[in-house]
Amino acid sequence: MIFDSLWGLFSMDMGMDLGTCNTLVCVRGEGIVLNEPSVVAVKRGTNKVLLGGAAVGLAAKEMLGKTPGSISAIRPMKDGVIADFEVTEAMLSYFIRKVHRRRSLVKPRIVIATPSGITAVEKRAVQNSALRAGARRVYLVEEPMAAGIGADLPVTEPTASMIVDIGGGTTEVAIMTLADISVCESIRVAGDDMDEAVAAHMKRTYNLLIGEQTAERIKIDVGSASPLQQEMTMEVRGRDMISGLPRKAVISSEEIREALKEPIGAILDCVTRTLEKAQPELAADLVENGITLAGGGALLRGIDTVIANATGLDVFIADDPLTCVARGTAVYLENLELWKDTMESDEDEF
Repeated sequence: MIFDSLWGLFSMDMGMDLGTCNTLVCVRGEGIVLNEPSVVAVKRGTNKVLLGGAAVGLAAKEMLGKTPGSISAIRPMKDGVIADFEVTEAMLSYFIRKVHRRRSLVKPRIVIATPSGITAVEKRAVQNSALRAGARRVYLVEEPMAAGIGADLPVTEPTASMIVDIGGGTTEVAIMTLADISVCESIRVAGDDMDEAVAAHMKRTYNLLIGEQTAERIKIDVGSASPLQQEMTMEVRGRDMISGLPRKAVISSEEIREALKEPIGAILDCVTRTLEKAQPELAADLVENGITLAGGGALLRGIDTVIANATGLDVFIADDPLTCVARGTAVYLENLELWKDTMESDEDEF
């Protein structure tokens, strides 16, 4: 540990939000230095990454749904955990090299945020992938804790802080106090499920097949969880299921809101279950402190209003909710001594 501290003086350590949709890296003193989609383009039938970095991240996402027969653009993370180990390792290696830029001969220490509901085997897979990708030491922190730290909640104080982190693959709901999680619920329903609900609506209502990027764009442009002051419309292009020809349709924000009811309902159930498990004193604190939303799902119009109506509590959206987890991992890395009793690292297994 002493030698590790000495090496730490010379390495560029980083905090990482290894997400289903996007990977963000935060470095002390520099803030967010990388924010790219968790997508990799590989040669079909193999796990060989194409053209090095030219086929990872943003460049690879632009290929989704548009690749020829010889190329496959895949997302190696599913529901917040590794679905393809070899491709995830290649992706991590690229991101680490891109941030590190060989500015130090010493490999970096990395703090990675993981969903609170994953198994010990899944945690070990994340650690092993990061170590093989070029990390010197890997520490894991639960996503809701990282989100709470990144949102500047008083998680170390003897008062309740509640976070709802709606990511791409998972929704994490937690009540934290005294630098630890008191109550936590994790469900694998989040932004991706909203996109799938939108795509299913287009297929069912308009006989129109759309890709995942189009579904995501619909959710962002006209999606909402509660009625809008001024409802919107949007033109959507896709492939007609009957004729097989390209076609367009005009949709409204009201119908997309209806399509999103099921995933949003699952998230509301998760929030209420967490509150029902809270100790009375912590529940009392939340009447004053309210609930903070983080993650990309926090940007869905009206999601704060829906949660506030369901719980009767004040609901706040964190500053820059998309980067809360990544910023939290960087703060966590700076204060490892404070969190040493709750953290998990690769050295625990050896």
